[in-house]
Amino acid sequence: MVKARPAAGGGRWVEISPERLKGWLDGFYGRHNGATEDALTLTGASNGDTATLHPSPGLDGVTDIDGLLQGIAKPPRIGLLLVRRGAAAVGVADGTTLETSKVERFYVQGRTAAGGWSQQRYARRRGNQTDAAVDETADIAARILSGHTDLAALVCGGDRAMIDLVLEDPRLERIAALRHPHLLEVPEPRLNVLEDAAVTARKIRIHLVP
Repeated sequence: MVKARPAAGGGRWVEISPERLKGWLDGFYGRHNGATEDALTLTGASNGDTATLHPSPGLDGVTDIDGLLQGIAKPPRIGLLLVRRGAAAVGVADGTTLETSKVERFYVQGRTAAGGWSQQRYARRRGNQTDAAVDETADIAARILSGHTDLAALVCGGDRAMIDLVLEDPRLERIAALRHPHLLEVPEPRLNVLEDAAVTARKIRIHLVP
């Protein structure tokens, strides 16, 4: 069963693995007594329901359903960058297989209930530790990703603000330009989380209305 979640502005989102997309499309046509296609949007013949497909990262040039089906048959190589305050994971995925990866954990001071000078001192220390984590993540990303000139997209997950800081590193300018707009929701990065992200990143997102 495909799980749906509400979409901002109306409708709902579902995510379909490439292997299941053709069956899902057949099901949409069947449930709506046929459908018309306009670029990447299907409109049901029976009631006007719409399904707008958003291609997997790296297939941004795809403009119609046939092109999408052809594109997912040979998935592009993508980079992965997962960052949270306590850890980061970077990898390169060919399909759902991680070709190379690196996971690093960081120590960041927990929040304190103390006030005044003590609170300011802890805040500065926490800020310094966060800066160090960003710098180290940028080092890892540059080492893992920069040598791959054939990456079709960069998929990020976790803390958007920290990811933004990591990608400000000049060494990652080319990689940052490949960043896909959809941010994955991930727990604190671990190897298994990175492996799951390689699978999730390939899914086709579909906006259904209603």
